[in-house]
This record gives sequence, C-alpha cells and structure tokens, in this order.
Amino acid sequence: MKQNNQHGRKFLSTLSGITIFCFAVTSSFIQRAKSITLPKLWKIGNTLCTLLVLGVMCIILTGSTGFAGQHRNSQGKKRVLVQYREGVVNGQTRMLVERHRGRVIRHLRGINARLIEIADDENVAEVIENLSRDPHVKFAEEDKLLPPEEIFANDTYYDAAWHLEKIDAPSAWETSMGEGVVVAVLDTGVDEDHPDLFGQTVPGWNTYDNNADTSDVYGHGTMVAGIVGAASDNWIGVTSIAWDTLIMPVRISRPDGYAYTSDIAEGIAWAADNGAQVANISYDVSESLTVQNAAAYMQERGGVVVVASGNRGGDRGFVPSTALISVGATDSNDVRALFSSYGEYLDLVAPGVGIYTTRLGGEYATPAGTSFSSPVVAAVAALMISVNPALDPVRIDTILKETADDLGEEGNDIYYGAGRVNAAAAVLAAWESENPDSEVPVVAIVSPADGTVSGVVRIDVSASDDVGVTRVELYVDGQIMGTETSEPFVFNWDSTTVPDGEATLSAYAYDAAGNEGISSPVTLDIQNESDPEICGDLDEDGDVDYYDYMIFRATFGLHAGDPGYVEEADSDGDEWITLIDFAAWYGCYRDYWAGR
Repeated sequence: MKQNNQHGRKFLSTLSGITIFCFAVTSSFIQRAKSITLPKLWKIGNTLCTLLVLGVMCIILTGSTGFAGQHRNSQGKKRVLVQYREGVVNGQTRMLVERHRGRVIRHLRGINARLIEIADDENVAEVIENLSRDPHVKFAEEDKLLPPEEIFANDTYYDAAWHLEKIDAPSAWETSMGEGVVVAVLDTGVDEDHPDLFGQTVPGWNTYDNNADTSDVYGHGTMVAGIVGAASDNWIGVTSIAWDTLIMPVRISRPDGYAYTSDIAEGIAWAADNGAQVANISYDVSESLTVQNAAAYMQERGGVVVVASGNRGGDRGFVPSTALISVGATDSNDVRALFSSYGEYLDLVAPGVGIYTTRLGGEYATPAGTSFSSPVVAAVAALMISVNPALDPVRIDTILKETADDLGEEGNDIYYGAGRVNAAAAVLAAWESENPDSEVPVVAIVSPADGTVSGVVRIDVSASDDVGVTRVELYVDGQIMGTETSEPFVFNWDSTTVPDGEATLSAYAYDAAGNEGISSPVTLDIQNESDPEICGDLDEDGDVDYYDYMIFRATFGLHAGDPGYVEEADSDGDEWITLIDFAAWYGCYRDYWAGR
C-alpha cells in the first residue's frame, strides 16, 4: 500500500508539472503565432498535453508494475526450490509458501517441484531449514545462479586437435559417427549460422525467456556444441567427435552467461520430452538435488545427462548421483588440469585444455575448462547409442566407466574417477552389449503395517536393484497415487480422499532396463469420521468454521513455546504445527459442514 501511495503521489506531482508545462508552451506559442486563430491554438495545445499525459502515465505505470513481457527470473530476488512428497495437495503447499511470505512463480516440468520467491527480508538459509523440517517436503534448496564453467578461450589455431587422438576417436568412427542421435546442449544458446554448425541442429527451446529463440547470447554454448557435433570432413574448420549427431540447443542462461538451477532443470525435462537421448550441461550442478531429480526424469525416459565437474580446483565433497555423469578435465599428458574439481562424485575425466572447437560469429577457439570435457563424454555416449539404440542409461554409464583408461591411483579415485574416457573401447563394448540386466528390483512397503489410519498417512517404501532403481509407483486400491524417482521413496497419502473402510496399498519398482518388482500388499482400515464438538473447534464456540481456520493459519509453522502456539491445533502431538495438523483440521471442518 505504501508503495502504491508513493506511485500515486509521483503521478499527481508529474501531472501537475505537465499542466504547468502545457500552459507555458501554449502561451509561448500564442506569442509567436498571432495569425493562428484561438480555437485552433486551443486544439493544438489540448492535443499536445493529452499526448504528454498519456506518455508519462505509461512510463509511470510501467515502472511501477513492470513490463508485461518482463522475464520471470527477476534479478536480485531470493528464490528457493522445493520438492514436495507425492500426495501433497496444492492447498497444503500454499500454506507453506504463505508462511514465509512467498509466492510460487513456477512449477517445474517433470518433477513435483516449485520455484518460490520469498520476501526480501527473509533469510534464505532459515527458510530452507524450516521447509526441510516439514514432513511433506522432500528437500528444499536455493535456486542458485551459476556461471558457465569456463576458464579462458585462446583463439590461437592449433595444428591438430590432440583430444581426438587421445580418446582414440578415429578408431571409434570406423563403427559409429553418431547417426540418428540427438544431443541437447543446455547452455547459452548455439550459433546455428556458424559454417561448421549450419544444418547440424534440430529445433530447441529457451527456458530463460520461455520461447523458441536459442541463438547464442554469450558464446559459451557454441563452443560446447562444436565439440559434440560440428560438421566434419568438410574441408573447413574443426572436427567434432560425433559428426552425424544432431544438436538440440536449449538456452538456459541469462545474457551474461549465468543460469538459474530452475532453468537448467526445466531444460532437462524439456529435452527429455522432445526426443533428446543425451543432455550436456557445462555448469557446476552436481550438487543440486533439483537437477538430479530432473536428470532422473530424463533417465527414466532412456536419456543420459552429462555435466561438468566444475572449475574450483578442489574436493567439492559432493555425494555421487546415479542420475548424473560428472566429468573432470585432463591435459594432453593425461594429467588432471589444476582447475578441475574432484571428489567422490566425479565419474570420469576427459580432455579439457586447448580443445579445438567452434566460436560465436563463425570463428574458432581452443578453450579450456571442464565445460569442454563434459561434451567429449556426451559425444562418446552419442556414438554408443548410435551403434546400439537398445542400451539403457545405466548400461551406458557402466560401459563408459569400464572402458575408460585408468589414470592416477589404480581403480576408481577422487581425482580421475573411473579414468579418462576411451571412445573406441566404449563404442566397441556398446556394439557387443546385449543389455544383460534381467534382475527385477526388490520392493516393500516398510510402513505403515496393516492397521487403522486416518488423515495424512506417511508411506515409506524400500526399493533396491543390482543396477539401480529409476522409479517407484504407489497404488491405492489399484489406482496410482504417486511416483518417486529418487530415494527416499516416501509418499504422503491423504486418506480422506477415499471412503472409510478397507484400502489396499501396493508398490511397484522399476529399473532402467524396464524390469518390474511388486511389493506385498498392505491392507489398512481407514477411519476418518470426526466429532465436531471436540475436533477442529479451536475457539471452542461449538462451531468448526472460518474463525477456526484463521486461528490455524496464525499458528501454522509454530513450535510449542512460540508466541501464538495453540496446543489444540497440534493433532499429532509432536509440538509442531505442520501440514499433517492442517489435514486433520480440514477433515474436521469438512465433516462438520457435511453434517449440517
């Protein structure tokens, strides 16, 4: 309201100034144009003033409300990514958001996650901590703004592209050049008019501006794309690793090259839904749970996601992810580049120093960075898929690691992962592979056991597989209730959505090869009938009504001892007012009014 008053005062002040200005201009004009009649002068002055007033109104209103086409990723705002457990309904999520004076600005494609913009005076770390404590939230993390993983670009031309011989790409080309495979390059866009990229792309998407403009706004993406699939054997420019692979440009970045985690996750899901078999992300995203979940979404659809390990040059301490292939950088001597980040999360390394590739504006460059190592591996994955389209993502990951040339300490280590990628060995193994995985996942409903339940029920499922579980589905009376693509496999089921009585739960688990495991059924007795005299009547006036709802909203999120905490609202007695309590209160409210 205060801001609106300020805009109102600004408008009135400006309008007064315009009036005085118009009067002065008209008077001056009269003195200089004695021959013009008074009615005509008045008409001219009136038109001039009207145009000025309308113009200033547009400027003021635009400044106060923002352009209609203004990008949703407003700079400087505090943003949090939240993934809810399966079964959480919109009303419950809205309560959580409102508690932190936030608003949902985006629902991420493919995963049950929301992008929330919180108030400027809220502490991001505290909001994330509070959200993570709620049983309905799977995880919460900051929507980080990440720079492209690039060290430098040297425009000096080299006599030979050393990285091609190092990974034995020429031998791989005898079997595969990547025909029939689409690699999504999630980056700053791609210069599709570059002589070595013209005709090498398929239509993509821009998740930053939410349109189809994928032109390169920074230059980073064009260099990445050239490593994967620049036109080759054409007497000009550079030689790529997967000559016949098509590039799907997915622009995820702002004009300055920085990209939000949310735009990256959205780009993965878009690529997965639009036919990409491989996605390359030359950004430091290995830590992001949101990106991991989006990658799991693509993996479930048969795709592979390759990412840069980062250019911080130290042990990042990240936890490994089965959905991402994290790639570090090596030089021409097979030594880890000093800038290349490492740790337990590192899967492979690839050439990343002085990599000859395309550059924005029809030029060429030899950049360095893990940004240019990850597309090497992404391109090798494309070669593998081309010779054996039946390969599942887990098998591709396994072959890449099993055929890598071991560097550093014997076996897997934190500096080189499984080793430096070997294109020829990987393609040969892919050619000979028959997807031997036939073992079904083992799945069980851990809790609840057979018995009586009411309100929102937490359902814990365990699932394991010799290679890896890609998703778990929960069914209630034969109808799918929800899907989880990553551990822990936890569902929140609102039992008030079914009639009181018996309900049967069952869980299905799947691996990347499509093998299906089924749990033993669990039978529950649903009892949600409530007594409106003792349930939900927080102000004890004999009615469960809007006033009780307002009391609940005021106490939501509080802990015992906090000012405003209402013990009667704590239905589960855990001394926290959470969405579980809201579900119980709402059941009382609904039952009360249904009986009136």
